[in-house]
Formats: sequence, C-alpha cells, structure tokens
Amino acid sequence: MTREVQARTPSKLLKLLLCALLPASLFLALESRADNPPSDTIGAIEGVAISVEGPMTVDVVNGRVRTILRSGSDVRVKAGQARVDLVEGGYILICGPAHFSLLKAGHAITLALETGTVHAQFGNEVSLNVYTAQIQARPISIGNGIEDLLVGLDVSGTMCIRANRGAIRVEQQLTGQSVIVPQTGDITLTNGQIDSLHTSPGHCICEMDTNLQPMTPAPEISRLATNADIQKRLIVPKAPTQTASIPQTAQPEEPVYQIFMPPLRYDAKAKVQADYDPNLVILVRRVRVRPTLIYQGRVEGELVEVPHNAPPAVSEPQVAPPRQEEESTWNRMKNYFRRIWSPSS
Repeated sequence: MTREVQARTPSKLLKLLLCALLPASLFLALESRADNPPSDTIGAIEGVAISVEGPMTVDVVNGRVRTILRSGSDVRVKAGQARVDLVEGGYILICGPAHFSLLKAGHAITLALETGTVHAQFGNEVSLNVYTAQIQARPISIGNGIEDLLVGLDVSGTMCIRANRGAIRVEQQLTGQSVIVPQTGDITLTNGQIDSLHTSPGHCICEMDTNLQPMTPAPEISRLATNADIQKRLIVPKAPTQTASIPQTAQPEEPVYQIFMPPLRYDAKAKVQADYDPNLVILVRRVRVRPTLIYQGRVEGELVEVPHNAPPAVSEPQVAPPRQEEESTWNRMKNYFRRIWSPSS
C-alpha cells in the first residue's frame, strides 16, 4: 500500500502544476498578441459614414469597438471625415466623399486614391506613398522631421498637392516626368499631366474637424425621471389627433324592389306539396321622387344695397300724348280750298 501511494503522488503534482501554468500561458499569449499586432496592420479607423471591405479586424478597447485596417483594405467615406491612426504613429485624415485602398509592406504604406482628399502627418517610423491612376506623390523628409502633406483628386480629374512640412516628389507614371514641390508649395494638375502644373493656393483643404465622432458612441446610462421632468411632461399639451376625413362618394339613387310572398305550408300526409299561389305575390318598388326642373349655376351682377329705413319710391304718372285727329277726306278738301282762296295766295 505504501508503494502505491508513493507512485501516484508525482502524477498528481504534475497535473496541479499544469493546471496552474495553463492560465498564465494563455494570459501571456493574449498580452503578447495585443502588444504585437500582425505585421500587415495599418491602424484603427473612425468616422461618421464609412464602409470598409477586405482584410480587417474588430477590436474592443475600454468598451469601444474599433475597426482595424489591414493591408488590402478598401475604404469608402460617404460623407464627412474619417481618421486612420497609424500603428507606427501619425494619422491619415480623409475628407469625403472619398474612395481609397491601403497596402502595407514592412513600414511602407501605399495609399491608392480614387477620389477625395487625404491629409497625412507622420514621422520617420513609416513611409507613405500616394498613388493615383497617373501620378505618384512621394514625400521627402527635411532634416528627419515630421512630414505633413495633402493630396486631393476630384471626379473631373483635377489633382491638388500641398506640402506643409517637407517636400513632395510628383512623378508621372507613364512618361516618367517628375517635379519636386518644395515645402509650403501648393500646386494643381489637370488630367495627370505634369505640363499642366500650376500654383493655386487654397485648393487643397482638409483640416481636422473637432466634431468628428467615433462610429460607436459611448454607452448612455439611464436615470430615473425627476419631479421637474414629470411636471414638464404634464404641462406639455398633447397634439390633437386629427382623424382623416374620408370623402364619402355619393351612391347612385336607384329604385329598391321588395317582394312579399305568402307563407309556405308543408303537409306531412300529402305526397305532393301544394305550390303557392303566384297571384298572392306582391312586388313593391320604392323610388325617390325628384323635382321636375333642377337649375344649376350662379347669378352674376352687382349687388345693390337698399337701406332698410328708406321711403318707397313714388313713380310719377305718365301723361299720354294727345291723340291726333284722324285726317279724313273732307278735311283734306277743306284745307285744299282754304289754301287756294287765302289772301296770301
């Protein structure tokens, strides 16, 4: 019995040691994974209206959900601004609407810009190259200082480049022509042609918006309503509910017919039941009598106001004109002879 106990004791101690070391090893593995992200990790992106396609990871830090961009991520900023905090330090600010893709090899990040404006600021720990369909913009550090540049491309093909800190080498990918934009330089190109380069200060604008909010807002903590809140709810009158008035369509007036039949009889002893008498069936027709004449229209004219206390108007009697005596044959003869025997004749 003693030998059996001694033989089993080492196996029990080994199991206890394994159970104690397993959680510690898992914690160390998770901690090393959090501190050392994958080599293709670019940074966390935040914005109001953005969509991400391609490789990415979702991380939760202090109750906030963050979207981590990785090499090959395709990003669309539908409106407003978005910001990418780089793993090596620095940031890339995007002013929408914009569409771009990100690639990473080592500490070199390539930003393929289709539309929109980007404002990047970073140090010597990372190098950033901005590509379009025809132009490559590569920043050049001055005195190993911080690099700050803006690159924008609109749908019409106009490209703007501004070097806030450091210089920028602009190269045409098809012809190989290149030009260096000095520090504080601000230029524009049309259709990716170096020959169309000219200075236009103020064309490239993409500054940090203080109202930029993360995609996942902080959780809201509910609280009980106070007496003041209850009083406000009681004071605010409720809007009267307006019932939608449904117009009733006038149904056509048609005559109504009613049929009155005599009661039916059933005789169990009779083999053939007697039919009802059709002379006892009464047909009643109910109609609505309409007036003979129906006038529809309106009366036009000016309204004459008659005072209530005005005396009635008295009409003057009309005098009939004197009747002329009908001229007879005898009168015509007298007038004729009078004109002949008159002294004036």
